Amino acid sequence: MKAQAFIARKIRFSGKLAIVAIAISFFVIVLSMAISSGFRYEIRRGISDISGDIRLCGSSEPVDIHPSYYDALASLDGVEEILPAIWKPGIVKGQDDISGVLVKGVPMPDSCSLQARIPGTLARRLKLEKGESFTTYFIEDKVRARRFTVADTYEGIMDGDNSFIVLVPLADMQRLCGWDEDKAGVLEVRMNPRYATAVGTSILSDRMYLTALGSHEEDEDILHGETARQRYPQLFDWLDLIDFNVLAIILLMTIVAGFNMISGLLILLFRNISTIGTLKSLGMKNKAIAGVFIRVASRLVLLGMAIGNAAALLFCAIQGGTHLIKLNPVNYFVSFVPVHVDVPLILAVDAAAFGIILLLMLIPSVFIARVDPARTVRVK
Repeated sequence: MKAQAFIARKIRFSGKLAIVAIAISFFVIVLSMAISSGFRYEIRRGISDISGDIRLCGSSEPVDIHPSYYDALASLDGVEEILPAIWKPGIVKGQDDISGVLVKGVPMPDSCSLQARIPGTLARRLKLEKGESFTTYFIEDKVRARRFTVADTYEGIMDGDNSFIVLVPLADMQRLCGWDEDKAGVLEVRMNPRYATAVGTSILSDRMYLTALGSHEEDEDILHGETARQRYPQLFDWLDLIDFNVLAIILLMTIVAGFNMISGLLILLFRNISTIGTLKSLGMKNKAIAGVFIRVASRLVLLGMAIGNAAALLFCAIQGGTHLIKLNPVNYFVSFVPVHVDVPLILAVDAAAFGIILLLMLIPSVFIARVDPARTVRVK
């Protein structure tokens, strides 16, 4: 092994084109993973902020804000907070237009009574400015109206043409529904981001139901969980499709990088055919000679990987800090290209890709066995 390492250090091969190809491949790999992770991170966080990771519902409305098993639910691993909410469909009337919305009552200070936070797109459509008033009509068994004042606007992932969510004080919605202050429509669970995976959310939802089932008092409603994936299946199917595309990109770029290194290694072998003959005449086995040239090629792969990773991380830092590249939120749910760097995942993919490229480089090593020392070694 020491002899192989010594000889590999003495062989010089720039392989600039191979390094560029490797760098581009790993730039695309890291960037695609960062963007995929960014979409998942931003959309999950947006859903969690708006409607929670898990929604606890009863057999009917209203439900108790603090059921007897509330503390047992709140103490489960992964639960960050449990908040009451009331959802009602409504119609908002602005200065010149109307729009269907979902009105959500959330805990707010008493000083915020009849104040609302509305999506920026809705504010622009209805020409509503901060401090202006608008009327919201609730149409159920009878029509009821409430006049709210715009306290603020927000941009969220659910800010689309058919999914405007207007946030108002919970107390106002309780009065609208004729409920006591300890009642709500649902309880929304926000999870610790470390647990907020598809599997983790599903497991916690089941655990919460089992906890409620085993701890409820007689004649008390048993709350059951509904995950964000169950509420928005199309959105998460879209994320899964992005992940599938990223996997395809990773495999394609790894193969491209591997075949570029195959061509680079073949060039290296052809340029050093006399060296191969000399090493064979000195008694070095084919496997050991192949190890020498794979060491040289692996240095090029590592250099290309480092350049590609550094360039991708620099791009992620710039995009994450400036949101330079914009998107249409109607189509992509966010207004910019999101990036989220998952360092352990990037390192794992780098290691896997490096291993695959090394395996592919064994293919040109077969050429070494065909080299005849008697024909390649020239006495000068």
